Amino acid sequence: MNDWTRVTPSRYEAGEEKSGDGQGRGRRVDSRVAQRIRELIVEGVLPPGSRVAEASIAERLGVSRTPVRNALPALATEGLLEPAGKRGYAVRAFTTEDSFKATEIRCVLEGYAARELASRPDRTLIVSQLREVLKEGDAIFAKGHVVKDDEEAYARMNGRFHDLINEGARDTLLGELIQRVYSVPFVAPNVVAFNRVPLDEIFPILVSGHHQHHAIVDAIESGQADLAETLMRGHSKPAARSLGLEGGSASVKE
Repeated sequence: MNDWTRVTPSRYEAGEEKSGDGQGRGRRVDSRVAQRIRELIVEGVLPPGSRVAEASIAERLGVSRTPVRNALPALATEGLLEPAGKRGYAVRAFTTEDSFKATEIRCVLEGYAARELASRPDRTLIVSQLREVLKEGDAIFAKGHVVKDDEEAYARMNGRFHDLINEGARDTLLGELIQRVYSVPFVAPNVVAFNRVPLDEIFPILVSGHHQHHAIVDAIESGQADLAETLMRGHSKPAARSLGLEGGSASVKE
């Protein structure tokens, strides 16, 4: 089974962050339902072009319609679904080649964002926040391996890292372009696939990518705009490899 997970920060969700124990449990149910729908899409159970009906999905997953209803807009934001009819959705057709190319484009755009941030005299606060994110990543990898339970923490850390750089550039047009690229399935940096690649293989890939995170922040902090851009643009290989996309031209589901 291909187990793809995207942990969506509040900016990608169809609504505000919930609070409170009951609401927190509801959010976790929504997340699990969204993950299971992703799996159904990747496995081909829900083929490209098929309508995604709340009632049938809820029955299949053994849940109420509410978490399904909450999950569908988020999956559309990810690019897995597209609007179909009145308030309905259908599975969007895409290939790993689409996602691989979009990942490379993402890194070009984010490279420019890193350059812009490194050139800003008021980058100190963003750099401080990036350092805190790096510590989160260091903690994930400190044990020398990753397990499935690390998936959510890594996704949030990686998404936050890229968000800070993109937001720190303070370029509205650039931000809009980056968000458009993120809409291609499995391209946003808070997408992980711990079961797409064996865990013993994905660990060195993720560690390599996190080492790049450190180097990127060092370049930004020291104001080396050219280096920051170069490092960020080269950051696509770990991203693509961790998702099993590198060199792929086959459909996600043949």
